[in-house]
This record gives sequence, C-alpha cells and structure tokens, in this order.
Amino acid sequence: MARPNPSAAGAPLALLIVAGAIIGGMLHQPLLGAVIGAAAGIMIAVVVWLRDRSKIGH
Repeated sequence: MARPNPSAAGAPLALLIVAGAIIGGMLHQPLLGAVIGAAAGIMIAVVVWLRDRSKIGH
C-alpha cells in the first residue's frame, strides 16, 4: 500500500511570523507580533502534523 504524502506546514509558519512582525510593527511592538505569529504558526504546524500522523495510522 502506498504511503500518503505528508502535508507541509512550513509556509503558514513563515507567513504568520512575518505577518505578526508587520502587524506588531504597526503597533510599535514588532517582536511581540513575531512571537505571537510564531506561536500561531507552531499551533497550525502541530495540527497538520497530528492530522498527517493519523492518516498513516500511527
């Protein structure tokens, strides 16, 4: 049986970090925005990873 291709979560992670830094920069808190963006991106990456894991039966 063929193994399903895993989904990638790197793009949402990178985009959320950059978007968070930009939005944080508009609010004069670019580091805080980047940290919040990174946290949101990590949460999405974990969800994608767990979903992929369940597809292959682990």
